[in-house]
Amino acid sequence: MTGSTIAAAQVVVRTSRFDDDLAALLDIYGFRIDTIFPADAPTTAVVSGHGVRLRLESSTEPHPITLRVLTDDVPAGRHHLPGGSAIEVRPFTTGYELPEPVPSLTITHPDDGAAAGRAGMLYRDLIPDRWGGSFIASHITIPDGGPVPDYVRFHKVRFQMIFVKAGWVRVVYEDQGDPFVMHAGDCVLQPPQIRHRVLESSPGLEVIEVGCPAVHETIADWALPLPNGHGDPLKAWEGSRFVRHVAEGAAYGPWRAAGWECRDTGIGAATAGLADVRVARPTVALGDAVTAAAALGTEFALLVVLRGAVTFTDGNGVSTRLVDGASVAIPGDVAHRLVDATVDCELLDVTLPATAGGLDTPAAPALDHR
Repeated sequence: MTGSTIAAAQVVVRTSRFDDDLAALLDIYGFRIDTIFPADAPTTAVVSGHGVRLRLESSTEPHPITLRVLTDDVPAGRHHLPGGSAIEVRPFTTGYELPEPVPSLTITHPDDGAAAGRAGMLYRDLIPDRWGGSFIASHITIPDGGPVPDYVRFHKVRFQMIFVKAGWVRVVYEDQGDPFVMHAGDCVLQPPQIRHRVLESSPGLEVIEVGCPAVHETIADWALPLPNGHGDPLKAWEGSRFVRHVAEGAAYGPWRAAGWECRDTGIGAATAGLADVRVARPTVALGDAVTAAAALGTEFALLVVLRGAVTFTDGNGVSTRLVDGASVAIPGDVAHRLVDATVDCELLDVTLPATAGGLDTPAAPALDHR
């Protein structure tokens, strides 16, 4: 039907209890009548509400449906119309499920291969087992660049950040003013449900995206045009503030490993200790950047090599050389150390919760899972 003019679309619900179902839809669930016939003894009614149009038909061969209603005003639950169709009430603002983590030491390499994703993007999975569904991390590439066929959307997540590894990308965010360009080394924290849109990118754009949980909803918002001006800079979305970290001119300070320094993106403060995102680099000569083996004690940790190379050695003495694009997801109880870093080595360091001081000193406890 491409190119056709479609006047309306309706979901057909056949029911053996037409009058009772119609009354429930109107009186309990807030629908209204658009069409009804015949006038003397109705057997068909078109009702609309909440973005849905239903065509209710009286029939001796019922065909019930399930209608999901998203609201924060009514307790979640499953209800039924008299004719058998289900009304499933779910919360709107907290629509994600956070599975219990199943941590595994996971190492990936840049030649592991990538799969085609949405909008012409290539996705390389940095945590193939997703730690039981609790975390996802992707190395995303846009080979051709140019305008991105994106739309205003938001995510139901606990945590999500985007880090530009190579190239540039132009984006726009709710309440953050005009679109801006992120360059290599820049990153943003996308608080839960903040509206945003990707506009265009350079050829060969590479970004690292980390999110929790692994499976979460992406919802289009066709009603909010972006940009929408500047909002309250202290506004929090479910406890997190928007962060835009610019690499150029950023200050470095001590990292948790001896012989390294890092720049802090500010995500720890913006999430009240839920997560940290830093970029670390060695401060000593080639081959001398060595740490003692120690465990982080965190819920989640991910290192991604942004450039150069380093050797990751676990507590059992098993060593793996990590080159540009490689990554390692590290369970909190796995002791490890970093050795033989090249002088140009840079690491993206993501931890939940935020960490401070030594390798085994979390700044905040892991949050409960729900």
